Amino acid sequence: TDSQQIHTDRKGVLEFLLINHPLDCPICDRGGECPLQNNTIFYGPSTSRYLEIKRHLPKAYPLSEHVTLDLERCIQCGRCVRFTEEISGDAQLAFRFRGAMMQPSTFQLGEFQSKFSGNTIEICPVGALTSTEYRFRARPWDLETKPAICTECSNGCNVWFDYRLGKQVRINGRTNEAVNEEWTCDRGKFGHDWYNENRCTKVLIREDDVLKESDWPMALAKILHLFPRKGDAAVLAGPRVSNEGMYLLQKLFREEFNSFHPLADESPMAFLRLRKGWRKSGARIIAATSAKTELEEFADLVLRFRAGTENTLAQGLLFAAVEAGMGKVPAATLESIRKYTPSFVEKETGVPADALVEAAESIGPGSVVVTSRSLLNAPEAQSLWETLGGWAMVAGAKLHCMALGANEQGALELGFLPDTLPGGKAAPAEKRGLNTWEILSGCRSGAIRALWLADIDLFEAVGDHELVREALEAVPFLVVQTINDNPCIPYASVVLPLAAPAEQDGTYVNVERRVQRLDRVIVAPGQARPAWLVCWELAMKISPRSPYFHADDVFAEIVRSVPTFAELSYDGLEGEGIRLATRGRVH
Repeated sequence: TDSQQIHTDRKGVLEFLLINHPLDCPICDRGGECPLQNNTIFYGPSTSRYLEIKRHLPKAYPLSEHVTLDLERCIQCGRCVRFTEEISGDAQLAFRFRGAMMQPSTFQLGEFQSKFSGNTIEICPVGALTSTEYRFRARPWDLETKPAICTECSNGCNVWFDYRLGKQVRINGRTNEAVNEEWTCDRGKFGHDWYNENRCTKVLIREDDVLKESDWPMALAKILHLFPRKGDAAVLAGPRVSNEGMYLLQKLFREEFNSFHPLADESPMAFLRLRKGWRKSGARIIAATSAKTELEEFADLVLRFRAGTENTLAQGLLFAAVEAGMGKVPAATLESIRKYTPSFVEKETGVPADALVEAAESIGPGSVVVTSRSLLNAPEAQSLWETLGGWAMVAGAKLHCMALGANEQGALELGFLPDTLPGGKAAPAEKRGLNTWEILSGCRSGAIRALWLADIDLFEAVGDHELVREALEAVPFLVVQTINDNPCIPYASVVLPLAAPAEQDGTYVNVERRVQRLDRVIVAPGQARPAWLVCWELAMKISPRSPYFHADDVFAEIVRSVPTFAELSYDGLEGEGIRLATRGRVH
């Protein structure tokens, strides 16, 4: 690879690539990290022999909301086209025309509609595909880059976090074969604007019915003075709070406030993994849905049911599995599902009887039934989950419910539920708390006198906006701990600015129970602090205890206190992370 002939051939290839390539390096976003630029410097010709006029094509064509195409820079490598065909599977891009005028394009020049379009920017070897948000904002040498974890969904994708002058400017995929390979979804790549915009950076305290700027000592003192200590307080937390924050929040409310009533477009990367399993391993995909989804493009069998008939479909699948002799169920269960014959289910749900039987018989040992978290809100949800669990058990399959939030799984592991202690142990009957609806109803009725909201927008998380409004208006004392402006702030007694995930050290548990470490990337603005630090300061004021100097001190207590985290260490979470299920590193 270092012979004179190879050098000559490389120079010839690069000369052809540069014939129509514009000299945009001084203004190109790819300048400084461009493979074509680097190869030309090392192997290419020092001058051009091409004297003719170069081709001229559109320079800033908006391919989509996030992707801008510079057709003059395109070297027709086909990487973007192959990505949409082989990886994302949406086949959104193809080549038009031939020869020097060949160019990547969408069908009939429509919008590039893909959940993974941002990856084409990263794999483009020149500056033809650029990020609309990042264009002309920085050079690579202007950026500081640190590894991070995406907190937009429960997959926990590994990313590179690029920032300049203390502000996030770009996010790129970071390779972790066990989690996201090297890909990112558009929500994770472009959905972090909240790091820079509408930040809550100051402590606010309500005085004379007006929120006024204050400081942390005053805010903590007011919380300690007015927050009840007799069990009539509650906490609701959002899924972006780290394990350390979740653990100390539940500990603070259980041990100090004698009260615990918490709240514990799904994962695009899980969709990508399903498609890869289908394409490379021939995995059989069965999609049951009430509306058209991307899964139908490669699913072997589609069960399209009427909305609201999920429970009937599940009962029918269980009945068909039992009838096929795949397993047995208790006599009482068999009696309750006897009427759910394939013909009855077809009449009620619209799913053809033969498709129902085929689906039921296709699920067996080695299969996984993946369900949406939205089924928690389905009609007769408890019966539905019991039926799905029974079907999976009869078939010898596994049942997996997708978590939605970045650390929703971590909240479950650490006992951030009203009836569960850290490690999954059931809470004693006398210490069981209320669920979200009961908390809000209690606030409205006056039974709950104080509410703490940690990085959660109740108007977004709860569908009944009238109940939320009435609860927030009625509760005597409301603490809102938030990263950004929050619709709950106007009702708050105290507002505490919260550090964003990339502004603090901590750990997260993704949907497959993989614990990953997130090191601080940038400094939190203003008075913002991590949730765990606020909880520790409050607890110290109530009763002196051993201090926590860093997030790893809190994690060490989690390891000592929570059986599922036993044998883990903060330093050992580098790289791919560790799955709780295996108690060891996954290779």
